[in-house]
Amino acid sequence: MTPTLPRNGPKTWLVTGATRGIGAAIAQAALEAGDRVVATGRRRQALVEAFGADSDVLLSLALDVTDPGQIAAAVEAAVARFGRIDVLVNNAGYGHLGLFEEMRPEDARVQFDTNVFGLFDMTRAVLPIMRAQRSGHVFNISSIGGLVGGESGSIYCASKFAVEGFTESVAAEVRPFGIRMTIVEPGFFRTDFLDASSVRYGDTPIADYAEASAAIRAFYTARNQNQAGDPAKLGKALVTLANADNPPVRWSAGTDAIAVVEGRAASLRVELDAWRDLSASTDGDFPFREEPTFGTAWS
Repeated sequence: MTPTLPRNGPKTWLVTGATRGIGAAIAQAALEAGDRVVATGRRRQALVEAFGADSDVLLSLALDVTDPGQIAAAVEAAVARFGRIDVLVNNAGYGHLGLFEEMRPEDARVQFDTNVFGLFDMTRAVLPIMRAQRSGHVFNISSIGGLVGGESGSIYCASKFAVEGFTESVAAEVRPFGIRMTIVEPGFFRTDFLDASSVRYGDTPIADYAEASAAIRAFYTARNQNQAGDPAKLGKALVTLANADNPPVRWSAGTDAIAVVEGRAASLRVELDAWRDLSASTDGDFPFREEPTFGTAWS
């Protein structure tokens, strides 16, 4: 269905993974701001319990982002109900944590199917709508684990690194059509992300890693429901960003996230300077034309 032409008034949001946690908080913040929301999740009944019955500002849909058929149906239903999609929030995902050798190859594939390929497919389905409108905003929920890797985060962080590279690249491609894309990098937020109902761990133990593996699980168990971040405040912040004239491509959420970004920036500078001469030595002795810095040629 063809979207309606741009108009003033409430925005229409499509939020994936809206049954709980950050996704639910974002959907609620958009509703409280007077916008319209298409709330999606694997279990529609959970959405009804969270937000109530469908109305002139709310549409709840069952959606598994690893199912292309459900993605197409959800996008079609959203446009049929509200005429357009102004904001897409790619939030659906989960964390598979643990030491790399203690995880199975299929663990990585399933992690990427949801966190990466599901996000790709949702974005691919919605971008034509936004291009036709010549407006739109895509929020891709990443993590501080999308900027900095660490013990226990190999496949989870890899999935979020992929989301960040994807978003930076596509943001440059769609900007001429009035579409903005923002990477959201939350720190630790008080959701059920670390609950047994959500987080997954490697389940092929190796004796050499026994002590480290136990320490990692103890760390996350202690953090569960003891995080500093407030999902409701994050949801309101995204409403602010959705209404900004020049929103950022990358935005960090929480003081812990700010500290991680600052530390990453500093460590990159230190490492670059320490090995600058060796890096520069790899240029050839033959004439060459200075090229623009990668990522700026199409900006």
